[in-house]
Amino acid sequence: MSTFKLKIVASNKVFFDGDCESLTIPYLDGGQMAFLAHHENCVVPIEVGEMKVKDANGNVIDAFVGSGFIEFLNNEATLICVSAELPEEIDKRRAMEAKIRAEEELRQKRNKMEYNLSKANLARAMERLKVKNRH
Repeated sequence: MSTFKLKIVASNKVFFDGDCESLTIPYLDGGQMAFLAHHENCVVPIEVGEMKVKDANGNVIDAFVGSGFIEFLNNEATLICVSAELPEEIDKRRAMEAKIRAEEELRQKRNKMEYNLSKANLARAMERLKVKNRH
């Protein structure tokens, strides 16, 4: 199968740098978007959720990815995100505590900005738990 160059850069590390067959990322409104070799050139925002990378050897890497964007240009993709974590790197207890904290914040009367921040925190915690529990 054809491959393309992929580099995934999180805020604290280079998560992946090499050739891959496919990349699936979380897209707007809970959907997903997949990239294969020779995808059209584009820049796409990434939502919080589960990401799948199928490397050049056919190995599938499942991971949690934070918000960011991907640029696909001339059969090379660069994904910049807040965070990228393998399931074994996710601290389930910490994610559960973040979920509980965000749910409590949502129950309190707050301004619109704080409410949206709490919703984002809840979504991040729930996606981490989903990735951790699935793998």
